[in-house]
Amino acid sequence: MNEIVHFEIPVDDLARAQKFYETAFGWQTNYMKEMDYTMVQTTEVDEKRMPKKPGAINGGMMKRGGDVKSPVVTIDVADIDAALTKVGKNGGKAIAKKMEVGTMGWSAYFKDPEGNVIGLWQNKM
Repeated sequence: MNEIVHFEIPVDDLARAQKFYETAFGWQTNYMKEMDYTMVQTTEVDEKRMPKKPGAINGGMMKRGGDVKSPVVTIDVADIDAALTKVGKNGGKAIAKKMEVGTMGWSAYFKDPEGNVIGLWQNKM
């Protein structure tokens, strides 16, 4: 069974969104200029930056655009290419090809048969 390991919130005004989530929920945000992406910490993490509490997840914020117009959950998979093949065979459609995310891993996006955008994640480890 593949687990949900990340979420993303698309935003129009990053500063406004950061302030809202930091103030309303106590989340920590960290803008990564090189990726034009904001990491969002919702729970305490260990030395590998993984949530300490079982079932808890952290996420990110990015500019709203393209197919990503509403919040996205991301599923951890062993092989993104194989997962995208399964998605296609079962009525879904890849909308963003596998892309490298620094030294951490790879991500991709697909639409399920209902039109929802879902993320995929593959660790490099």
